[in-house]
Amino acid sequence: MSTSPLNTARPRPLLMIPLRRCGSHALRLRLNFNPDFYSPYPLHIVDFIPILPLYGDLADDRNYFNLVIDVVGLQAASMVKWAGVELTPEDIFESIRNQPRSVHRIVWEMLLRAGEQRGARIVMDKSLDSVHFAHELMDLFPDFLFLNVVRDPRAQVASMNRAIIHDFDSTLNAMAWVRAHRVGQTLAKEHPERVLTIRYEDFLTDQEQILRKICQFIGMDFLPQMLDVAGSAEAQQLSRMSDLWASNCFAPIPANKDKFKTQLSMREIEVIETLTLPYMQQYGYERMTDTSAEILDSADMVDCVQRSEQNRTKAWQQLAQSNPNDYAARRVRADYLERVRSSRETTALLLQTNN
Repeated sequence: MSTSPLNTARPRPLLMIPLRRCGSHALRLRLNFNPDFYSPYPLHIVDFIPILPLYGDLADDRNYFNLVIDVVGLQAASMVKWAGVELTPEDIFESIRNQPRSVHRIVWEMLLRAGEQRGARIVMDKSLDSVHFAHELMDLFPDFLFLNVVRDPRAQVASMNRAIIHDFDSTLNAMAWVRAHRVGQTLAKEHPERVLTIRYEDFLTDQEQILRKICQFIGMDFLPQMLDVAGSAEAQQLSRMSDLWASNCFAPIPANKDKFKTQLSMREIEVIETLTLPYMQQYGYERMTDTSAEILDSADMVDCVQRSEQNRTKAWQQLAQSNPNDYAARRVRADYLERVRSSRETTALLLQTNN
């Protein structure tokens, strides 16, 4: 097995947090104009977490190597490949086998190596949901940084409601918003030197000011090219791949921050505001209701989850009809995760039988 030794001048790791559909692609694509910065299409390793127990004790080299193989394979199954990057499970495993073992260590070895191959000084992962593993990441990398992107919860929930990656229910998505931002807010309070918090609406109003602020935080030069995202080949590619990304190759439209008013009912808006009120007040979002919505009890929540799953199935069917290419690309990843789960379950069952 060939290996490349770790060096002391590896790129600095940066994680965008805390929840998808916050305008994260818009920021990532613009920052990528600086060659010192590298942020590929994210792995969203959170989707892999439920499978981890099936690998058994990661202290066993065989188990850990199998995990490395499957995580590297996840990148190969992603909608957008990491162009110009070569990663092999053997190299990844050998370089980290004597370090604390974790799926996050595998992911970041992949990211850091990719960044090194691109000559970057800063590598950002846009897997926002990994905020729930922030302390583990800080233990692995003492110089870890976080970019905390806040978006009006009403607008973000409205966007989440349209995405297969989230629930198809405003209450469920508002609760997910609160959970994620609770972690992000706590992290910012406990480690203010590691966390930069920005509002997406401020980016809509003044792109340059926010981009300069981010660049200063991570120690990178702002480039005027960042203001012309139409010049990004990746932005053009993404805009053609999925309806959810169609606007990524254009300048943001400030008026769109209020689109949720036509996408959500007043009942939904009141539920979202009731659940997120402390955060709305902290981040300067004006409420539209008296925030006295009755929150669902456990039985109603079960119904919400069931309806959401039914609507998710319908959404997959509709996507297959409306955008077959988007559907096929997303199914490759979903099917890969299911194959990995099935394979691990079969292996675990065989081991139990033999024992």
